[in-house]
Amino acid sequence: MHEIAIWLHSSEVPYLWVARGEASNLQETCGEMGLVVPWCDQLRVLCHSSVAGFLTHCGWNSTLEAIYSGVPMLTFPLLIDQISNSALIVEDLKIGLKVKEEIRVESMVGRDHIARVVRRLMGGDEGIQMHERAKELQRSCQRAIEKDGSTFTNLNAFRDDLLSISKS
Repeated sequence: MHEIAIWLHSSEVPYLWVARGEASNLQETCGEMGLVVPWCDQLRVLCHSSVAGFLTHCGWNSTLEAIYSGVPMLTFPLLIDQISNSALIVEDLKIGLKVKEEIRVESMVGRDHIARVVRRLMGGDEGIQMHERAKELQRSCQRAIEKDGSTFTNLNAFRDDLLSISKS
């Protein structure tokens, strides 16, 4: 955890870090650039206009919340479905960057590499394109959950199917 704090600090980008149980120990290393807390309402934070990127292990709920919020991601998958979720984010949706290419636990990532990846996401043409694409996906999500949007329509159709089955 201490090494992560160092590489986040070296990115020179302000950040919020949720570190359960270790928040008080990490704040000193993070300095003024970082705010370390033991818990937060993740969706509420991601929806805040000042959030420009999200470092995630790529759990499905976190992935959906970031897409819904229009926030590009730095992916750091650890196992199972997180790996395919990372591929979706980076390769298919093109709204993120991988923090490391190899998933093996023993492969380490240096702080200079992390700082470069964070800066790539936050600026330059590549970062701008990812931010624009993330906002496009956010608008698509919002349309889907509106009345008569695809999510609204499909959930109602599913409900109707369940009701018709239960009446049979």
